[in-house]
Amino acid sequence: MMRTAQGLRKTAAILALGGVAGWASLSTVVASPAAESFVQTNVQRGLQILNNPSLSKAQRQEQFRSFLMNLTDLRRIALYTLGPARRNASAADQDAFVSAFREYAFAVYEAEFTKYGGQSLKVTGSVERAPGDELVRTVLVDPRAKAGQESIGVDFRVYSSGGKFSVVDIVVAGLDLAITEQEDFGAFLAQHNNDVKALTANLRQRADRVRTTGQI
Repeated sequence: MMRTAQGLRKTAAILALGGVAGWASLSTVVASPAAESFVQTNVQRGLQILNNPSLSKAQRQEQFRSFLMNLTDLRRIALYTLGPARRNASAADQDAFVSAFREYAFAVYEAEFTKYGGQSLKVTGSVERAPGDELVRTVLVDPRAKAGQESIGVDFRVYSSGGKFSVVDIVVAGLDLAITEQEDFGAFLAQHNNDVKALTANLRQRADRVRTTGQI
């Protein structure tokens, strides 16, 4: 069951990537049916996987990981959240960070998506920002919501190339979440002498904590 928008906002921040400051000012309305279908089908599928009682825990985790890998460009997202520290990190340190970030994202989304059982995603429109760069607007619909309760708006930025789509950014309830994790990681690095290895270890600890407690 949906608790508040805060939990979803925190979860969406894990997926956020930069470049959405101009979303609110988009004026050219061009529908993007393919991107809409990609978001509708795939995000709803993720909800269904995590709320399918016929799946074992291992099956649920395996299917959800596959779903998330197909939905998002996690490497791109991870390196963005690393911020300026990426420039001085070795290729090996970057790869280790991406691996830890991926595990963190898996844990966070598995924990959060399971709380939205019974809800559905409804696409309300889309805009082509540029060739291969679409914004898909949706709302989460809770059939148990009280009369007059407003649905939460969730916007997905979708890149496409060669017929393949991936989500690279999310905005929840009109809030630009793109730099939330980058700021969080930046603060950690500032306190730890810009040590990417320390941040990587910290991310692994966070992932373990989420998997153990179900709390972000």
